[in-house]
Amino acid sequence: MAEQTTNTFREDLPKLYGDWGVDSEIGKLRSVLMRRPGKEIENITREDSERLAFVMTDGDDYNPELVRKQHDEVARIYRENGVQVNYVEEMDESCPNAMFCRDLVLGTPEGVIMARPGIAVRVPEVKYAAQAAAKLGVPIIKTVNGTGTFDGACVFWIDRETVIFGTGTRCNQSGYDQVSGELYNMGVKNIYTLSIPRRLKHLDGMLSIADHDVALAFSRSTPEIVYEALEKRGFRVLEIPTLEERDNLAANLVALEPGKVLMPAGNPLTKKLLTEAGVECIEVDISEIKKGGGALHCITAFLKRDSIPVYPVKE
Repeated sequence: MAEQTTNTFREDLPKLYGDWGVDSEIGKLRSVLMRRPGKEIENITREDSERLAFVMTDGDDYNPELVRKQHDEVARIYRENGVQVNYVEEMDESCPNAMFCRDLVLGTPEGVIMARPGIAVRVPEVKYAAQAAAKLGVPIIKTVNGTGTFDGACVFWIDRETVIFGTGTRCNQSGYDQVSGELYNMGVKNIYTLSIPRRLKHLDGMLSIADHDVALAFSRSTPEIVYEALEKRGFRVLEIPTLEERDNLAANLVALEPGKVLMPAGNPLTKKLLTEAGVECIEVDISEIKKGGGALHCITAFLKRDSIPVYPVKE
């Protein structure tokens, strides 16, 4: 009789697929998936803003070359910090939001979950992100299907056993059920569920984690359940100044490793809070990228982070 499989998928993952996996927002960042904007961002006007979920005010012009230049600078900083930058090479030209890869791909400890965007113009993007992940050899654990909608930025990892999960305009009940089911199957024990305010759309519009014990939150939008989840695990939750979050997406940063973050330039008060908490801050100008309605966390899909220990919970 043939020998039966006794390994878990996680145990088989490194030898069969490669070294992939994400179980936090802060473990040393090793590999990401990004989309360097191509023809899809040409000829966008202010009249397109609402349909595309862009943020372009009167007097704004969308400068494709500047967007690409800023995107390249982010990628350069990632590489300088030891991060492998992988690209979604192919894209439908009708998908100008495609650079915001975090919405398309949720990294997990066992591979990736492919999203199904909550706005129609973004639905075709997933096909190309999935092709890029598969080409790299990253296992695709799940593609949200049926009536489900889900954006990857609706989930934040705290540790291997704990996530924050937001529903709303970008994640419906079916999407939540499908993704949470996969997370529980991987060993997640705690899912803190909340409703994301319509204006913010994703968790990275209100929250970020910068170190083993340092988080940022926009208090006007972050519910008590998030504070409780973090404080039980020993986090100091710093309050993001209102104007810096509203006008400059201060929460939308990326931890390169515990205690070292890449953040949008132009947020001096938030940077001061982080620096005083012992966090090293690297700033980068993404002023043109932000006109698309997102920032650093949005353009970066995490494929590999070093694992972190599970937090002890204080009751």
